[in-house]
Amino acid sequence: MADYVITCSSTADLPTAFVCERGIPVLPYQFFMDGREYYDDQGVSIPTHDFYEKVRAGSMPTTSMVNTERYTEFFAPILEEGKDILHLEFSSGLSGSYNNALMTAEQLMQKYPGRKILIVDSLSASRGYGLFVHLVSNKKNEGASIEEARDYAEALKWKITHWFAVESLEHLRRGGRVSRASAFLGTMLNIKPVLAFNNEGKIIPVEKIRGRKKSLIAMVDKMEGDIDNPDGQIVYIGHGDALEEAKYVEGLIHERFPTIKETLINYTGPVIGAHSGPGTVNIHYVGKQRVDIKFK
Repeated sequence: MADYVITCSSTADLPTAFVCERGIPVLPYQFFMDGREYYDDQGVSIPTHDFYEKVRAGSMPTTSMVNTERYTEFFAPILEEGKDILHLEFSSGLSGSYNNALMTAEQLMQKYPGRKILIVDSLSASRGYGLFVHLVSNKKNEGASIEEARDYAEALKWKITHWFAVESLEHLRRGGRVSRASAFLGTMLNIKPVLAFNNEGKIIPVEKIRGRKKSLIAMVDKMEGDIDNPDGQIVYIGHGDALEEAKYVEGLIHERFPTIKETLINYTGPVIGAHSGPGTVNIHYVGKQRVDIKFK
C-alpha cells in the first residue's frame, strides 16, 4: 500500500506546531490589505493581533481563491517523493478553490499515472475545518488506507458543527450575509447574530440575540441540543482577537459537558476574519447533523 500524505489549506486555522507534529503540509491562502499582499500563515506575514487591530482601525482586507498554478506547486513535490495525497479543502460554499484543486488533481494524475490525489470538500471553514482535518488525521494514524480515510472524511463532514457569534454585523454586510438596513438596525439594537454552516457549506444566520454575553451563551445552548455524545470529544474554539471571551465560552462548555476530552483555542485567521470581523467567537464539534437552512 502506497504511503500518503494528508494536506489542507491555511483556512483550517490550525496551529503550526500541530501540523508540523502531524506532518500535514498546509497551502497558505493569500489576502490583500492596505495595498499589500499577505499570506495566511499563522501570524508570520503579519501578527494576527495586528491584523485585527488594522481592521478595527478601518482597513478592509480582501481575499482570493487559490489558482491551479499554486495547487500544482503545492502538490507536485509530494508526488515526486512517491507519495499519494488526500487533500481536505476549504468549503466550496465559500470559495472556488475546491474546483481548482479538482482540476489540478486531474492534470497531475495524468502526469504521474502511478499516483493518487483524492480531494474532499470539507464544507467547513476556520476551526471547524481544522477539527475536520484533526479527526481525519487521527484516522490515518490508526492505520486507515487513503481510500478508508477519504470515505471517513466524506461521512464525517456532515456532522462537523459550526456556531459563530459575531461582534458586528458590518463585516457580514460587506460579505453579503445581511442587508445594509439589517446591519444598521442590528447595531442600533445591539443585535448579535448566531450563525452556523449549512449542508452547502455556507454561513447562514440562525438566531438574533440582543447582547454580546447572551449570544455567547446561546452557542453553548445550541451545542447542548445537538452534540453527538460529548464523551471524549475534542472541541475546537476560534476567536477574532477575543481571547477572554473564547475562554469564557470554554468555561461554559466544561461546566455543561464535564466528559469532553479537551477544548483547543486558536485564532480565527485573517482570511476568515476578513469576513467575520474582530470579536467573533466560534465553537466546533461533532454534532448529530448540521443545521440545514438554505442561504437566502
